[in-house]
Amino acid sequence: MVGQGALRECLLDPGVDRVLCVGRSSTRQRHPKLREILHADLFDLTPVESQLAGYDACFFCLGVSSVGMQEDAYRHVTYDLTLTVARTLVRLNPAMTFVYVSGAGTDSSEQGSMWARVKGATENALLRLPFKAAYMFRPGAILPLHGIVSKTPAYRIFYAMTRPLWRPLRAAFPQAITTTEQLGRAMLRAARTGAPKSILGSADINALQ
Repeated sequence: MVGQGALRECLLDPGVDRVLCVGRSSTRQRHPKLREILHADLFDLTPVESQLAGYDACFFCLGVSSVGMQEDAYRHVTYDLTLTVARTLVRLNPAMTFVYVSGAGTDSSEQGSMWARVKGATENALLRLPFKAAYMFRPGAILPLHGIVSKTPAYRIFYAMTRPLWRPLRAAFPQAITTTEQLGRAMLRAARTGAPKSILGSADINALQ
């Protein structure tokens, strides 16, 4: 859902020359500046490395829910995969800005609940890499706009049931809720001009327009 929002804003932005999407499945979108790499094993980017150079920013939107997962399995998908991609990209594009979508409640001390400490460890490792800049986005509630839908069935049901409440919730909690549009635009702003700090919550994301 977050990736769809980021892609939409990148394709709409006249200042973005080209967009490369790397994943296991197609976005099913067609656009003159969009190119896709479908790659089954994201833990081994060697076969596609030659196509990953020459980019100014990476918006890393991959992620899974920790519900029902053991820590080692969640860490493998969250920490190991993210760092595999990040280490490859920083070697190929040292002047790149890396934006990682984490989540509200992530624990930088790495001492909290399972998902929070794994996310915190991932953020800390990314911030140590020699990118031009790295920003950790920690959105809370994210409202999908423009026909964007989550790939997670439970989330789709939740959003469908709560849709009538979106407007009053955004009005009541503007600092805790962001949208896929605001998230995508904030990523672009961070990549272009930077952000005031390396870790940004929903309020910071909404202000970064």
